[in-house]
Amino acid sequence: MTELTDITLKPSTTPRCWALIPCAGTGSRAGAAGPKQYQIIAGKPMVMHTLAAFAEVPRIDQTLLVVSPEDPFPQTQAAANAPFLIAACGGSTRATSVFNGLNALLDEGAAAHDWVLVHDAARCLITPAQINQLLDACLDDEVGGLLALPLPDTLKQAQGCRVSATLPRVDKWLAQTPQMFRLGSLLEALELAGDAVTDESSAIEAMGLAPKLVPGSAQNFKVTFAEDFELAQAVLVARATA
Repeated sequence: MTELTDITLKPSTTPRCWALIPCAGTGSRAGAAGPKQYQIIAGKPMVMHTLAAFAEVPRIDQTLLVVSPEDPFPQTQAAANAPFLIAACGGSTRATSVFNGLNALLDEGAAAHDWVLVHDAARCLITPAQINQLLDACLDDEVGGLLALPLPDTLKQAQGCRVSATLPRVDKWLAQTPQMFRLGSLLEALELAGDAVTDESSAIEAMGLAPKLVPGSAQNFKVTFAEDFELAQAVLVARATA
């Protein structure tokens, strides 16, 4: 059963903006002891840096953190009296966690025409300015969109451990998050696409729609491997002392 903290939202006659943070992964590639999203970076669990950025954006009405049913995080001191919702409905894949989280938002009072910004818990260097940039670009868009970066490097296709081709990079982008779509449209797209899709844009694209690409930042990388923790730590410490 999904359990949500009891937070009263202000009524609104216009579409609201929700943030959804899937946080049920194990982070096996990071080589850390336990889920990477809870590893301490710059003095607090990584996911708390992510949540803090969304908390500083007034246009985000509420943020939902989706954790696995057996996750102890909702009982920790970091989550106590937190200004965000927690839903223990995470699944074995990202798509499942997001799908379940969207349904939890509907149960909480979200509407199908509301916007939802889905963001990786491990992209802890996201800034309020970048979130606002996405909102500015997509609030009046028919489809929605995502933060992304034009591919800066030469792109190689591999066969085994050998190069089989060099691909043109002129029209290639690196997808980031947040990815922002109407809640109802995203729910339908994920239901049709299944749990194999690795991001929300892919599901929307499968419906024949073309999400908007909004230039992001190279610092908005996903902490994935062991060396990424040191880089994220350095960036966060530098920001705190700037």
